[in-house]
Amino acid sequence: MKRRAFLALPVVAAVRPSRAADGYPEVLPGQPLHFPRDHSSHPGFRNEWWYATGWVRTRDGEDLGVQVTFFRNRPRVAEANPSRFAPRQLLFAHAAVAQASHGRLRHDQRASRSMFDLAGADEATTRAWIGDWSFALEGERYVAKIPARDFSLDLAFEATQPILLQGQQGYSRKGPEVRLASWYYSRPQLAVSGRVVVGGRARAVEGRGWLDHEWSSEVMAESATGWDWIGINLDDGGALMAFRMRDRNGAPLWAGGARRGADGRTEILAPDALRFAPGRRWTSPRTGFSYPVEFVVNAGGVDYALAPLMDDQELDSRASTGVVYWEGAVTASVAGRTVGRGYLELTGYGSTLRI
Repeated sequence: MKRRAFLALPVVAAVRPSRAADGYPEVLPGQPLHFPRDHSSHPGFRNEWWYATGWVRTRDGEDLGVQVTFFRNRPRVAEANPSRFAPRQLLFAHAAVAQASHGRLRHDQRASRSMFDLAGADEATTRAWIGDWSFALEGERYVAKIPARDFSLDLAFEATQPILLQGQQGYSRKGPEVRLASWYYSRPQLAVSGRVVVGGRARAVEGRGWLDHEWSSEVMAESATGWDWIGINLDDGGALMAFRMRDRNGAPLWAGGARRGADGRTEILAPDALRFAPGRRWTSPRTGFSYPVEFVVNAGGVDYALAPLMDDQELDSRASTGVVYWEGAVTASVAGRTVGRGYLELTGYGSTLRI
């Protein structure tokens, strides 16, 4: 769920009944997060990601969606091998720009084992890198530098609000069993500034962003096929995160979320307080996958209608994480009035997602 969550997922292994036997730490309630320590990498866990999105506007008034995600995976192979080339940790990165006038998502990806200073995830702070792609926390600013093939991002995401702990003080349940969970926090309402290069043209931008940091050893039930997730910066200064896990028939298996009000108070949303109603669908001309690109999400009794900046925001990451998913900039409206902007993530619509 990014996403990207939480979720825009790395990797690749089928869910097993227990992680303890595999040597991965479990995510259990009652173990509070600590900062700044937990901004850093958690290399013992199977999966981890730092996921930043934003709506930004150019000086001539064009809206763009931006996304940067770094994933870390511990495959548990060659861990006894003393060689510094052994693949003890794998790193993946995705980046994208949504521009309605272009009509199709610009995206790129990187993958590498953690090795020397070429790729890695820092255990002291948020800092992940693959070659000249990087995402790092500097004070209260996250700095993304992404020189991609047909675009580039040089952006700062500066904190304006306290950390938003998801679930029970950061313990975010993803299914009916206690073990189906992740550690998860968000940083909504980030002030975004910097430069985006698209179509060979450098453009200064400003806007609002969202960061998710999540780590786990497993998050999906065996009967789950994927999830839908939203992270919305509300225009009144509040924030909304909501997700649902789906079974193979598209029915909800689990749901969760949080809504921060303009006054800073946070409401944790239980599964029965959320409902995702899919609307109009879009079919990819490349993969043939069909995605519900419009939703009405009822969160705590309020209907938020989601509409995409553009339909074609499919991200094909088969060259890195092996996953094809829809990750898109959306607006949120209540009773016909726009109340926020953020991102919608849709996974498992082409084939069952396994992490």
